[in-house]
Amino acid sequence: MRAVVCPVHGPPEVVRIEERPAPEPGPGQVRVRVAAAAVNFPDVLLIADRYQISVPPPFVPGSEFAGPVDAVGDGATGVAVDDVVTSTGLVGAFAEWVVVDAAKVQVVPPGVDVRTAAAFGVAHRTAYHTLRSTARVGAGDELLVLGAGGGVGLAAVQLGAALGATVTAVASSPEKLEVAARHGAHRLVDHRAGPLRDGLRQALPDGADAVVDPVGGDLSEPALRSLRRGGRFVTVGYASGKVPSIPLNLVLVKGIHVLGFQFQDVPPDEYARNEGELGELLVAGRAAPYVGAAYPLDAAAEALRYVADGRAIGKVLLDIGS
Repeated sequence: MRAVVCPVHGPPEVVRIEERPAPEPGPGQVRVRVAAAAVNFPDVLLIADRYQISVPPPFVPGSEFAGPVDAVGDGATGVAVDDVVTSTGLVGAFAEWVVVDAAKVQVVPPGVDVRTAAAFGVAHRTAYHTLRSTARVGAGDELLVLGAGGGVGLAAVQLGAALGATVTAVASSPEKLEVAARHGAHRLVDHRAGPLRDGLRQALPDGADAVVDPVGGDLSEPALRSLRRGGRFVTVGYASGKVPSIPLNLVLVKGIHVLGFQFQDVPPDEYARNEGELGELLVAGRAAPYVGAAYPLDAAAEALRYVADGRAIGKVLLDIGS
């Protein structure tokens, strides 16, 4: 099989295409012929050895994929050959075949195409659990989303609107904001057009109830300042490459709640509720990823560079198999 391999840690350009034996599923595992794989910012960080988990090279990057099952190991249950499934992990998805535990795959619902399935899991699940269980966003809330052109940010815009919030989207270009508007954003702020603090004062004169921040860096403090008393600020990641510092006096004076999102912190009952609701939104067509770019397997380095440079709008895919 053909696979993208990271032979040494470094920039996206270090990856190369190699021929490797197709893996065989062990007990409790399935083999999936990868039809499409999503390119996510953590993939770039893993290749550069800048992620919170270090993977020693050589390794096959890629954390999110979808495709049909073509082999089932002994004792694997809940999935059969020819089922179209999706899964997420740490590495391994940028290849023509991948082996995973059967318990970690989800059968793609009827009517959902494989590219949608490949692009949906990480961003939309992160965004929905963040909104429902950490930011506690509901109907009538004022929601501010940073990085609204990226995978998690755009998903948060779409899902926040589906939950009944009024969404203010912050992004770095008119092109990204135009896509955010098409996915439910009510107000648009280009943070490169002027000081973000001024832009948010104009867009949100009465303040926001919640901020979802997958970007960090210099955007976090003005977003924090935009919260009304008792507001919730949720940090999800640092796509800017910079962990922000915030003045704690703002937290004290305004009674703000500063929260971090991790899947393992969501209570089991809420996790099940959120997953069920999100699945219903997907099947109903009310939640779907926007695929802004797609590349063939041979162009994996280009796709990774595109994501690394912050040019991606929505999700980026590798189209690997039919």
